[in-house]
Amino acid sequence: MAENMDLEKKNILVTGGAGFIGSYLCEKLLEGGARIICVDNFVTSQESNIDHLLKNPDFEFIRFDFTQPFDPEIFPELGRFKIKFQGIQEIYHLACPTSPKKFDQYKLQTLLANSLAVKNALDLAVRYHAKIMQASASVVYGPRLQDNASYKEEMFGSVDMLSPRACYDEGKRYAETMFETYRQVHGIETRIARIFRTYGPRMPLFDGQMIPDFITNALDNKDLVIYGDETFRTSIVYVSDAVDGMIKLMSAANDIGPVNIGSDLDMPLVDVAQRIIEMTGSTSRITFEPPLLFMSQLGLPDIAKAKEKLGWLPLVRLDEGLKRAIDYTIAHKSLVGFKLG
Repeated sequence: MAENMDLEKKNILVTGGAGFIGSYLCEKLLEGGARIICVDNFVTSQESNIDHLLKNPDFEFIRFDFTQPFDPEIFPELGRFKIKFQGIQEIYHLACPTSPKKFDQYKLQTLLANSLAVKNALDLAVRYHAKIMQASASVVYGPRLQDNASYKEEMFGSVDMLSPRACYDEGKRYAETMFETYRQVHGIETRIARIFRTYGPRMPLFDGQMIPDFITNALDNKDLVIYGDETFRTSIVYVSDAVDGMIKLMSAANDIGPVNIGSDLDMPLVDVAQRIIEMTGSTSRITFEPPLLFMSQLGLPDIAKAKEKLGWLPLVRLDEGLKRAIDYTIAHKSLVGFKLG
């Protein structure tokens, strides 16, 4: 079977691979010498994220809704990957809508992404004896603790399964249950990365994500809108650090259980907005609007486990990460649909 073959290059499947984090993951895995099958349906992602990868012979994009069963062997464009003989060695499951402003619009898609799509990914892992990772999220812990304490992986958290955003929050918890159940029943190798709030270039604009909107509005001297008040605090990890943590977790020799991937530095969001204003030389003001359902204050990660077991910690400092995001926005201003000055 494929897992016993001496492979020059792994076949790796990334669902949600055209998304913000997924596109960086595909890029990094290609740099590591793998062949990448990127699957996405563009519900909240965009083709421009992967345009630069499409000419790479080790990369293939398939537009597909992963809530439907996926058989990679029926796609002629994947013929060069020799999946029938080599199989698939790793699966990163990231497919899930993540749009703060369109959260209500995509509730059913979110529900199915955290159930049917997870099942389909796990069934492929069983079929090919592949190692599989679930891109979980900090929402599995529930709301931020009152004393701003950090969440350790062994903490259970608390989520209202009937809340307006339960399709995402409870959905991510159910997805972890599915992963663990498949591991127990089928003996597949599973990994669970609990990813905390992430930022960087390629985040969708004007979607309520705030940081990319801060940058575009600051460059155009428009108000920077925080969906909350002056007390809104968050931790943010740069996207390349998050991807590095996921790859290290997938590469771990043993299953170490869920691992927090995020920054343990807590900061007021107003300070981030002010820093962007300063870095862009903007005349923008900071304003506040009612909170968005999907954009709320989240818990903080304890990352001791990632440091000890994976040798991972965030390396990109805030100013460096913001500068990269600002430079990217300026360089792509003709593509993102706004006017400087």
